[in-house]
Amino acid sequence: MQQTMSWFDRLRSALTLPPNDLLRDAVYRRLWSSILISSLGGQVTMLALPLTAALLLNATPTQMGLLTTMEILPFVLFSLPSGVWLDRVRKLPVYIWGETLLAIAVATVPLAAVMGWLNMTWLYVVGFVLGTVYTTAGSAAQIVLTQVVSRDRLVEAHAKNALASSGAEVAGPGLAGMLIKLMGAPMALAVDAVLVLFSAMILRGIKVHEELRRAEDSHFWRDLKAGVQFVRERALLIALACTVGCWQLFNNAAQVVQILFATRSLGLSAQQVGLSYVALGAGTVLASVFGHRISAKLGPGPCLVAGVSVTGLGWLGLSLAPVGPIGIAAFAFMLFTFGVGAVLIFINFLSLRQAVTPAPMLGRMTSTMRWLILLPAGPGALAGGWLGEHLGLRSALMFAGVGTLLLGMLAWRYPVLRSVRELPKPEEDDFDEQQLGAEAMPGPGFETQTDVLSQPRSDK
Repeated sequence: MQQTMSWFDRLRSALTLPPNDLLRDAVYRRLWSSILISSLGGQVTMLALPLTAALLLNATPTQMGLLTTMEILPFVLFSLPSGVWLDRVRKLPVYIWGETLLAIAVATVPLAAVMGWLNMTWLYVVGFVLGTVYTTAGSAAQIVLTQVVSRDRLVEAHAKNALASSGAEVAGPGLAGMLIKLMGAPMALAVDAVLVLFSAMILRGIKVHEELRRAEDSHFWRDLKAGVQFVRERALLIALACTVGCWQLFNNAAQVVQILFATRSLGLSAQQVGLSYVALGAGTVLASVFGHRISAKLGPGPCLVAGVSVTGLGWLGLSLAPVGPIGIAAFAFMLFTFGVGAVLIFINFLSLRQAVTPAPMLGRMTSTMRWLILLPAGPGALAGGWLGEHLGLRSALMFAGVGTLLLGMLAWRYPVLRSVRELPKPEEDDFDEQQLGAEAMPGPGFETQTDVLSQPRSDK
């Protein structure tokens, strides 16, 4: 009996959150829950949308590249102006309405399939709408996190957010594969629409304090230029943009062909592809659990560079793997390494760029950085599609793998990243908020709210 009680106590202790854990904060826990549910739906879309194009509409590699490019194009067109706009409005409502529009756009695909309207042009339009939502509401979501969590805990918060996403990536692919088998890829997207709407409802219960401060002489183009100038004058932000931007080029070159490679070269069914994506979830869970500790040990800069190199190993291995059981294992291994590497990249990338930026500039910095890192993504997707169609699917994977490994070696030689061993502080002394056209500042209570996160809070 004593042994049973001892075992039970150990189990309960293992499952109990530490006193200062972020998830003990009711506001952050609500945000985290929304991310988890939205990510679960996103896993369905991540598989169902390209499978709809590849299997139902028989898309070519070039058309798959165009589909990815349509999702990226809004970042190029709207990122910079949306940053100026976000610094003038409250971010949480933008985040909520973005989730709602996302659900509506995704729901049009099964509707079009039922009505007999579905074609690649329809998917291109849906992809463009999704990209537009990610451009505006995605940036707003990143800023909302800084309104809920103190800056010194950003790496921890991003790691926990990645854990929510990775939890969805473990369960999501199996769910997506089952839904696609039972309902077909287009109809499975209806489930994503429901989940994203539920996520938006959860977000409506979040309360943040944000006081808008209007500058009388504010000018749109001056403020936009100020955001670009802020990034250009900081060597760390330039190094981050160059490294992650080049990684996005190779990432998108691989992304546009890997579903085609799995279904056409390896002969996997839609359900088998979904099951393979469990490896992606396993990789992201592993990196999410240990990523904060790895970053603390190596430093945010070196940890980011390590993540870049890990993803390259997966793409290169898949490009060299033979067809058959070894090829299927290589496909799962590629997904696993991508999950590990992408988490290590982005928990550090997001934390570093937010840590170095004063609050009034967060909107413009976020949109400027997203614009810079996604400029190469469209050409990367088109290059991957062209290589896959003219030289074979393996050539695009080889291009991504070799290019990413060379990028990791080059980034390691760049001292601005290699030397970053802890999160920097904002350069407040160099920041003239009136000159830069600051529009939004944290309101009274923001500092109180974020500082309290270092202590246990009520669950009310």
